[in-house]
Amino acid sequence: MAFDSLSEKLQNVFKHLRSKGRLTEEDVKAALKEVKMALLEADVNFRVVKGFIKEVQERAIGQDVMNGLNPGQMVIKIVNEELVKLMGSETTEIKLQPGQATTVIMMSVIQGACKTTTTSKIAGKLKLKGKKPLLVACDVYRPAAIQQLQINGEKQGVEVFSMGEKHKPSNIAKAALEHAAKNGNNIVILDTAGRLHIDEDMMAELSEIKETVEVHQTILVVDAMTGQDAVNVANSFNEKIGIDGVIVTKLDGDTRGGAALSIKAVTGRPILYVGMGEKLSDLEQFYPDRMASRILGMGDVLSLIEKAGETIDEEQAKEMTRKMKKAQFDFEDYLMSMQQMKKMGGLSSVMGMMPGLGMGNAKIKDEDMDAGEKQMARIESIIYSMTVQERRNPNILNPSRKHRIAKGAGVDISEVNRLVKQFEQMKKMMKQLPGMMGGFGGKKGKFRLPF
Repeated sequence: MAFDSLSEKLQNVFKHLRSKGRLTEEDVKAALKEVKMALLEADVNFRVVKGFIKEVQERAIGQDVMNGLNPGQMVIKIVNEELVKLMGSETTEIKLQPGQATTVIMMSVIQGACKTTTTSKIAGKLKLKGKKPLLVACDVYRPAAIQQLQINGEKQGVEVFSMGEKHKPSNIAKAALEHAAKNGNNIVILDTAGRLHIDEDMMAELSEIKETVEVHQTILVVDAMTGQDAVNVANSFNEKIGIDGVIVTKLDGDTRGGAALSIKAVTGRPILYVGMGEKLSDLEQFYPDRMASRILGMGDVLSLIEKAGETIDEEQAKEMTRKMKKAQFDFEDYLMSMQQMKKMGGLSSVMGMMPGLGMGNAKIKDEDMDAGEKQMARIESIIYSMTVQERRNPNILNPSRKHRIAKGAGVDISEVNRLVKQFEQMKKMMKQLPGMMGGFGGKKGKFRLPF
């Protein structure tokens, strides 16, 4: 995931600072020199790094910090605050027109940044907010783009407006607005063509669209994997046609992440969303404070809670809680819990948001995370090899049934036995927990289980 290397390096610097009882000015300068190198290696813009270090150093080398009870922790707090400021301080939403007035959003991109997929993701997000979006196929140069938009629109349950490849994008945009007015669409999202690089034809086309229809929000999609080039592209777009916000894609990949830390400072335009995967649901609102927490290894529990709220069925969760409390859950419930974790992005996504278990922490290595994902896949395969009766009543799993399940899952019988044993141990533990917890805090038991 992006920022892995940066996070690890920063945490090593801060670990050294925490170990010192008192800090000298030289200690702070030496630590910030390492922070500077880590940021530059993460492909953060040089001028941005220079300004960032200057701000942190001016605040860190002060009487309140140097003579405080925990100076190392204070320096970390300052770095966190300056990181948040660097990325924009406040969370910025796509600005929509008031009431039921139609908002026109123009999506722009340099080819290869997953623009069409991201456009569909935005439509899905706005639909969840009660809006009625219309996706408009203005990319007339790449036939696959129109087809892709139509497929994604169908998946999102969002209408797609297309006039094929023989019309000017500006005319398509005008016709789409007329269609929206007749059909009650209050969001019109223009999926414009991408180019391999910025050129005059591209800018002229985007300007013509803006002259033909009133565009309320111009959003640029950039690829995090292109590093500083993404920042340069954002700056050029902003200077030539004007942008209102940026979406950074592929931030879940093996990127250095410098673009996300540089864009706001260089362009003055906020990051609105970040793409964290290929699925249409893998688009996250960008929160500067939460991203800073992730980078510094402090986790992102709020995003984890929100993600759980979006993906986990409330009634299923209540039923699962009831079964766990009475130790009545079975392998079907086990399977459902794994499927819910998948919807949240899998084990690595969840663990990456947990405090102390996320990016840069040596406790959970990438290979261990991969092994955990593979183990979950094997468990899922074993459970799928059971009959419905066996899943709901694990007590009937005799040796012959276990052999059949192992053969169906393509695993050794020992793995089936291990899973059944662990499952039984879990049930025993859940039976004991309510009694154990009830003992705390006297007869009434002030400490209760969270269900």
